[in-house]
Amino acid sequence: MTRDDAPHHSDPAARLQPFTRGDFRHFLPISTRWMDNDVYGHVNNVVYYAYFDTVVNRYLIERGVLDIHRGSVIGLVVETGCHYFAPLAFPETVHAGLRVARLGTSSVRYEVGLFGGEAPTAAARGHFVHVYVDRETRRPTALPTPLRAALQDLRT
Repeated sequence: MTRDDAPHHSDPAARLQPFTRGDFRHFLPISTRWMDNDVYGHVNNVVYYAYFDTVVNRYLIERGVLDIHRGSVIGLVVETGCHYFAPLAFPETVHAGLRVARLGTSSVRYEVGLFGGEAPTAAARGHFVHVYVDRETRRPTALPTPLRAALQDLRT
């Protein structure tokens, strides 16, 4: 590839686009809190990552595949990222869409769309990668069958 063939970050066509609600099968409404806003009057960027963590772990707990206190297998976050498209602000309700983009032997890449109120496109799109490990040894381990089945339901 020559220098002229390389994609340019300023090229709008190369930019990541926001998710739409149709990109997801699972949603979790999350109430924003007064303390989520920063001095600029919108949800602080670090709070978006808490929303990602909340939608992923709440889904796993509700499906009965994550026991945060006694489970023999736990997910460790090894990568996260977020692209912002529009602000979110208290007292808005955020609808967090969740899907699985990649399912490996011991890892999973979740993708999350954060929608403000009833907006059709996401204010932010993020990803969250878990590597599943044995709780005691912290060594990667194969996803247990029930966990894999729950994650399979979120595949895109």
